[in-house]
Amino acid sequence: MGEVTIDVAYAGVNYAEVLFRKGVVEDLTLPFVPGIEVSGTIREIGEGVTGVRVGQPVAALTIVNGGGYAEVVKVSEDLVIPLDQETKTVDMRVAATYPSNVTTAMMILSSVAHLQKGETVLVHAAAGGVGSAIGQMARALGAGRVIGVVGSKQKVAYAKSLGYDEVYLRDEYAQTIAGSGIDIVIDQVGGEARTTGLSLLSPLGRLVVMGNASEAVDVTPSANELWFSSKAVLGFNLQLLSVYHPKIVAQAARKALSYVASGEVKVDVTEVLDLSEVAKAHESIENRTSKGKIVLRVK
Repeated sequence: MGEVTIDVAYAGVNYAEVLFRKGVVEDLTLPFVPGIEVSGTIREIGEGVTGVRVGQPVAALTIVNGGGYAEVVKVSEDLVIPLDQETKTVDMRVAATYPSNVTTAMMILSSVAHLQKGETVLVHAAAGGVGSAIGQMARALGAGRVIGVVGSKQKVAYAKSLGYDEVYLRDEYAQTIAGSGIDIVIDQVGGEARTTGLSLLSPLGRLVVMGNASEAVDVTPSANELWFSSKAVLGFNLQLLSVYHPKIVAQAARKALSYVASGEVKVDVTEVLDLSEVAKAHESIENRTSKGKIVLRVK
């Protein structure tokens, strides 16, 4: 009821799929096919589906049950985004790599952190797929200063090319920008980066936690510290929200698509690989050598 099947053209590759493969995510029903975002065309529509038609080009978040690394995937109509309703055509490769990251950027900044015009935003993993989207979305939504943090010198120039005002290495940024008034920190890294990010926030600042790429031991901020400093720690999990509030996620995904179509947010597809080369894609993400987005050619 309310589901469609999609002939998958391309599938985006994400760190989340590495976690699925490694068994970090618990309670997976086996066999399990990874893949949280795709582009393609509607193959069949189920009972109660009215918003899409067979043959229609679409993007979709397949994050609830996975399955994006397959020729055909089944997904709730609520998480399907038509591509032929935009005035400008969005390339199918880009369409496969925007639903997770650009939607995340939109929701984190507008719905979670409540970004206000002129505020300063600091983004960890600024050269990655989601980091590059958050930096650009922050600029599009009116941030006054956008700071990126990366893990290697090779990624500094790339992050700057995506519109960051300043980009720093992870082992040097804290001293450089201490006391400069950070309103929002987006943390995908965890561990020391999380602790430092909280310390850098100004009063009324918000730390948004959305990952733990360092696989560090969990950091537990003091509730009294938050009280005394007037700071907030917030969490964001796209999969959970897609389960409980799919219509809200879909609304954000449609709005995010308009930013991609207009060119305000660029999705940089840096590598297109055949589905059979998925191991290479995961290796690049795990080794932290990837920049931008990797996409798999499924059909």
